[in-house]
Formats: sequence, C-alpha cells, structure tokens
Amino acid sequence: MAKFSTNDHVSWNSEAGRVSGRIVKVHEADFDYKGHRRRASKEEPQYEIESDKTDHIAAHKEGALTKLDS
Repeated sequence: MAKFSTNDHVSWNSEAGRVSGRIVKVHEADFDYKGHRRRASKEEPQYEIESDKTDHIAAHKEGALTKLDS
C-alpha cells in the first residue's frame, strides 16, 4: 500500500541538493519513464513528482521521499 498520495508535498536528495515537489502520480505497476522500464507494485510503489522550482518530473521509490508539511 502506498505511503504517499497524489498532491502530497515531499522532498528528496538530488545531485543539486535537496529538492521538493508535489506527487502527480502513484505507480503500483511497472511503467516506462524517460525510456526506461521502472519496477513498481502495490507493495513497492513509485511516485512521479513535479519539482516546486521547475517543471521537471522525477520518479522515485518510497524510501527516497520525505513528506513535508503542507
């Protein structure tokens, strides 16, 4: 079961430092992302997140995310 939901505000580490954004999609099945197959399941979902500062969309596993206060 997914720990986070669509519209949750989260942060994660990137090469540029800590980044924050809003979850736009929760994947509970395998999906294609930027030309690569990403593995996801109900037990281990992955999330697409839109950055607060840019229009960049990132995909991350649950363990990489920290929920922020809205």
